[in-house]
Amino acid sequence: MNIEELREYCLSLKGTTECFPFDEFSLVFKVQGKMFALIPLDNPDTQITLKCDPERAIALREEFESIVPAYHFNRMHWNSVIIHPTISRELLCELINHSYDLVVKGLSRKLKDDLDVC
Repeated sequence: MNIEELREYCLSLKGTTECFPFDEFSLVFKVQGKMFALIPLDNPDTQITLKCDPERAIALREEFESIVPAYHFNRMHWNSVIIHPTISRELLCELINHSYDLVVKGLSRKLKDDLDVC
């Protein structure tokens, strides 16, 4: 997946918005104001940073060389996924969905109702 495909996929998730919160060199994707993905635009490698539960994050890092801790976030809960042939489109979509679901799960009932999700 390239940056535009990553962007389109993230925006296809219900209630997702994008912004440039840090600088003009990264895109952030949020659901109800809570970040679930970041794409650095100034990196030579296409990559995406995603939220992940700690146990799964460790297992993914052990299995895939192109998944590393995201040092600019809590290392236990965020992974930087460098888009590499070892990362299939299906796995990447699953990782994005997992990050989105973790954020939605943590939303208040009212925010979930506004999204129309259970």
